[in-house]
Amino acid sequence: MDQMHKSDQIVIIGAGQGGLQAAASLRQEGYEGRIVLIGEEIAAPYQRPPLSKAYLKTGDASRLALRPDSFYETNGIELHLGLRVEAIDRAAQRVRARSQDIPYDHLILATGTRTMRPPIPGLTRARDLRTLSDALALRKALPKAERVGVIGGGFIGLEFAAVARELGYEVTVAEAGPRLMGRAVSPVMSDRFAAKHREMGVEVLLADPVSAGTESGFALASGREVAADFILLAAGVVPNAELASEAGLPVQNGIVVDSRLVTADPAISALGDCASFPDPNSDQHVRLESVQAATDHARLIAKRIAKGDDSPYRAVPWFWSDQADWKLQIAGLAAPTDACEALPDGTVLRLDGDHVTAVETVNAAKTHMKARKLMGQGERLRREDFLPLATQ
Repeated sequence: MDQMHKSDQIVIIGAGQGGLQAAASLRQEGYEGRIVLIGEEIAAPYQRPPLSKAYLKTGDASRLALRPDSFYETNGIELHLGLRVEAIDRAAQRVRARSQDIPYDHLILATGTRTMRPPIPGLTRARDLRTLSDALALRKALPKAERVGVIGGGFIGLEFAAVARELGYEVTVAEAGPRLMGRAVSPVMSDRFAAKHREMGVEVLLADPVSAGTESGFALASGREVAADFILLAAGVVPNAELASEAGLPVQNGIVVDSRLVTADPAISALGDCASFPDPNSDQHVRLESVQAATDHARLIAKRIAKGDDSPYRAVPWFWSDQADWKLQIAGLAAPTDACEALPDGTVLRLDGDHVTAVETVNAAKTHMKARKLMGQGERLRREDFLPLATQ
C-alpha cells in the first residue's frame, strides 16, 4: 500500500471555493506545514455561481478558474484532483483515498452539497447544474431543445430560467411551494420576482409539485402535464456529510460544528455548505449555501490553525442572485417566520419584533453595503437605526 509519511500537515477534503480559500489563507497566515487539497472533480478549483449564468452563454471555462495553475506550486499546496476520499480514520488521523492513506494533523471538511433528487418516478431525463461537467453537458444538450422545464424555483432554477428565456427558449418553472425562493426571501420579494419572470415570458407554476416524469416532459400533482424537451432539476441540495457521519461525527442538516467551526473531534473542522454552525444571533444551528460563508469560514479556520486564534464565527451572512437584469442582494439571515416591511425605495426589511434580521434589495448595491456595515458592528440592528440610512 502506498502510504504518505506523517508530517506536520493539513488535509482539506473538497477543492471548491471554500477548500481553496482554506489552503490559501493558511499560507497567508504563516502556516509552514504541508497542505494537501483533495478534489473529487478533475477540474482545478473554479467559481460555481457563473455556471447557471455567464458560462451558459459563453461556454468559456477559462474564466472560471479561481487561481492560475502556478498558484499551487508557488504556495506549496499539493492539489490532488479526481480523487475520492473513501473514509476517515479518526483514531489514526488518516484519510483513505484509493490506495493511499493520507495522514493529517488537522483535517478540514469542505465537501459542499449535491443536488437533491426527490423520489419522482420517471424523471430520468432531468439534469443537474452543480458542477462544471454538469454545465458542459447541459450546454451540449440545450441546442436540441425548444421547450425547457425547470423543477424548482430557487436561485439556481430561476437564474437558469432567465438565461434560457434570453436565449429564446420557451420556459416553464414548476415550484412545489407557494412562492419562489421561499426559503431565502420575503413574500414581497417572491412576488416581485414571479412578476419579473412572467414579464419575460417565463411560465411560473406555484404550489403544484411534480409527480412524475413523462415521455414529453413531466406531470404535476394537479394532473397538468408540462411539455419539455429539456428538464433541469433544481429543487434544492443536500450536504455531503456522509464521510463525517461514517466517521462517527454528529450530523444534523450538515456536519455539526461549534462557534469556532470545530467538529466533535478537535482535529477536524468543517466549513461552507456542508457545515451546520450556531448562528450568533439566534443560537440555532444553521447551514448556509453561500460562497461568502464558505470563504469566511475558511479564513477563520486558517487563523485558528496558524495563529491559535479561537475567535468565534460572527460574520454577517450575505447572498446574491443575478436574474436577467436584476441583482438580488440579501444582507443578514431571516427566519421563515420573520415579518417583512417594504420601504418606499423598494428595500424590504425582515423583522423579528423591532430587530432587523435581513435586508433585501434589487439593483441597490449602496443600500446593501450600508446594511452589511451596520449589521457588522456587533449589535443587533433595530428598525429605527436602519430607516434613516435606507434612502440616503
